[in-house]
Amino acid sequence: MHLHHLRAAGVSVVLECPPGALPAILHWGPDLGPLGGDDLEHLAAELRPRSDQTVEVPIRTAIVPEARTGWMGEPGLSGHHDGGTGWSPAFTDVTCEQHGQRVVAAGGDPHSRLGLTVTVELDPSGLLRAQAELRNGHDLPYTLDALNLVFPVHGNPTELLDQAGRWSKERVPQRRALTVGTHLRENRRGRTGADAATVLFAATAGIGFRRGEAWGVHVGHSGNHRHYAERTATGRTMLGGGELLLPGEIVLAAGETYRTPWVYATYGRGLDEAAHRFHEHLRARPAHPVRPRPVVLNTWEAVYFDHDLDRLLELADRAARVGVERFVLDDGWFLGRRNDGAGLGDWYVDPAVWPDGLHPLVERVRTLGMEFGLWVEPEMVNPDSELARAHPDWMLKAGDRLPPPARRQQVLDLTDPDAYAYIKERLLALVGEYEIDFLKWDHNRDLVDAGSTAHGGRPAVHAQTEAVYRLLDELRAAHPRLEIEACSSGGARVDLGMLQHTDRVWASDCIDPVERQDILRWTAQLLPPELIGSHIGAERSHTTGRRHDLSFRAATAFFGHYGIEWDLTSLTGAELDELAAWVALHKRHRELLHTGTMVRVDDTPESVRAHGVVAADASEAVYEIAVLGRPATWPPGPVRLPGLDPETVYRVRPLMPFTSRGAAPAWASGELELPGSALAAAGIAAPPLFPEQSVLVHVEAVSTTA
Repeated sequence: MHLHHLRAAGVSVVLECPPGALPAILHWGPDLGPLGGDDLEHLAAELRPRSDQTVEVPIRTAIVPEARTGWMGEPGLSGHHDGGTGWSPAFTDVTCEQHGQRVVAAGGDPHSRLGLTVTVELDPSGLLRAQAELRNGHDLPYTLDALNLVFPVHGNPTELLDQAGRWSKERVPQRRALTVGTHLRENRRGRTGADAATVLFAATAGIGFRRGEAWGVHVGHSGNHRHYAERTATGRTMLGGGELLLPGEIVLAAGETYRTPWVYATYGRGLDEAAHRFHEHLRARPAHPVRPRPVVLNTWEAVYFDHDLDRLLELADRAARVGVERFVLDDGWFLGRRNDGAGLGDWYVDPAVWPDGLHPLVERVRTLGMEFGLWVEPEMVNPDSELARAHPDWMLKAGDRLPPPARRQQVLDLTDPDAYAYIKERLLALVGEYEIDFLKWDHNRDLVDAGSTAHGGRPAVHAQTEAVYRLLDELRAAHPRLEIEACSSGGARVDLGMLQHTDRVWASDCIDPVERQDILRWTAQLLPPELIGSHIGAERSHTTGRRHDLSFRAATAFFGHYGIEWDLTSLTGAELDELAAWVALHKRHRELLHTGTMVRVDDTPESVRAHGVVAADASEAVYEIAVLGRPATWPPGPVRLPGLDPETVYRVRPLMPFTSRGAAPAWASGELELPGSALAAAGIAAPPLFPEQSVLVHVEAVSTTA
């Protein structure tokens, strides 16, 4: 059978795999129901492309589009053999097999002697993903320029939505009209980037969290990559992506292969449903964290480089007092590291600061019942370090020149076997000696002019990325209990490639709650809350200088992997008690927060944000309602609470007491009871808060109207 119908969680994918041709997607979107063979054939006849004025036969656009068919858009495969041959292969010797929800097509071109295998699978969550592998069977080397995977959109999208951003302001949504031509988002930073597209959507007009239709793609890769949307003059809309390869980066000798990263495709009736597919896919991973996410204290904004044992011991004591479960020592513990200009690469505990090693601190932390974590930046090296002086050839560079410095550091060449072995030995030694539970794995600069001396100066971003993945996997294999956070100048490496090897991400170095409202809101388009580090900062934000009440800071951080980034030694007893109450409240609700279904609210009153998490059985939910600015009208209107069971009656109450600017809404007394249908359609009165304040709302089932 040359038609394959994959179905899961309200999504259908119809693949056509005729003899002698690569597979093409005829439908990706709403579930088509249990179509029989004849029905599927009739539908396919309607969905196949018609002839246009380019060539005299219908142009068939495979998952890896081929220019030789007459396709005038971006080709899926670009490259050539030495001498310029093999640049337009025809994969006509193709076989296709279905195994459950996975279809594997293997094709070859007898003339160019290239082989291509394409794997397409539909996850139980309804998330579609595809991967391709190219093999060179020719005696001549094959230079690969690009290998992209493409998903056609068969609805009627009219706009594009993706993300942009910068350091400390990541994942800023941006919208534009979908027009004829190509919208291309290329990342050449050697890491995912704070300005990454994250998920590129083609959507119907006015797409919202719970309205409209959205088709999106995400490239699960942490090095250079590209996302693009292409609309042709014939009206076809395509979403595509893959790894972005530098000139000459991949040259396949006879018998060698190249495999693309997974490219993920999500469809949803609204952006929330599209996000849920990513969340469910991640939660189903065998390595997904299942135990309660421990509350973290990270020392960076508490002490910076000022590592004084007595002060850190007091900080640990106070962390335990407020309920912290994981104490993380940040930057400044290793040789010569008194500022960010020296020491990277010298991964030995500095005896000038730690004469007894880290043991006194680790022992206190463990005695207090907390796990111990440590900050590292293994992929980087300061020129002012013993490592750089001993091995100047262990830095990525093009030819004999170093790239321009960034943060007074360079990138360690992990494609060099000796450099890789050194870093692996140092990390294993540290984790083993101190029985480290958690590594905050940082990465603080882009890869510029990233060539490898060990490989003749050739571009090395691809090989460097693969080496990092391998290093992470080998560490976790040696220490199965070890958890690792992906941090990269804050949130510059948030992607599903890195999440295959780590346990959470640091969303941003900015923990100002106003900024974090949107950073967390849009990071959730890809990741569920339990994978997003979400910390309470000091009263005065270290990145913006703004001041906020603890209630706003704590409520904003509440839904993620909870933590604290604050000098607790500066707090009064009353302040510590207030913080402890927030930590205890989070612990009571974190199972719901980290297993439930995320909802983001459309059409809130001016300057108001609202979002929440609903339990899988809809028995309860927690929402946050935040007032971020000073609206032109007052008081604010009602806020709908979506995602609840319409036939269940719920009691609505605040989770913590709050101070209103005016009369408190009726539900503040905890006596309001309404069915889920009413809460979703009419909502509750928004609390009249001061700007930059929020309240948490608990909704609990009390009876059913059925």
